[in-house]
Amino acid sequence: MDWSKLFHLGDLSLTLPAGSAIAAWLLAARAWRAALGWCLVFGLALGLVAATKVAFLGWDTGLPALGYKAVSGHAAGFTAAVPTLCWLVTQRCAPAVRRGAALLALGLGVAVAMALVHAGEHTPAEAVAGWIIGTAAFLCTVHLAGGAPAPPTGRAIACAALASGATALALHAVSVGYWMVRLALALSGNSYPYPWDNCG
Repeated sequence: MDWSKLFHLGDLSLTLPAGSAIAAWLLAARAWRAALGWCLVFGLALGLVAATKVAFLGWDTGLPALGYKAVSGHAAGFTAAVPTLCWLVTQRCAPAVRRGAALLALGLGVAVAMALVHAGEHTPAEAVAGWIIGTAAFLCTVHLAGGAPAPPTGRAIACAALASGATALALHAVSVGYWMVRLALALSGNSYPYPWDNCG
């Protein structure tokens, strides 16, 4: 396996369907507080990532001394979605197992962030910022859920699968990068976006 390709686990085409699946799972299980908390924090995390990218494209924001242009969406999305998914899947297990699964997923998020840097997709500052935002989203979800949501049912799992598939299909038809560039140009009034070599 080429470890430099590990960062693809954070592709929006994987993390956004996973996020939709989590929301559908919680809603179908009638875990209203957990579902609302997840939707809020996951949406805020992705919105913050998008805002930093639009700001750079439109106004050349960033911190050149740190090599920072925009938060890594790969690191943020993966570190928010996968630990939350592990937390849901292991809810019937002992607390130590549940914590261990979440910590393992957070550690894999570190590996994704390191792979982004190794592959030249992001600088360390950008990857670390993404990992911190994703971790904060996961921890906030657990806190806002107020404990373990209802155990998964066949209906909840089916709803999660449908939501994930529908989101994946929608993403296949939409170029998120294109619309971020269009938004940046519309807001800034510039004719061309500020360039960067890579931005995941």
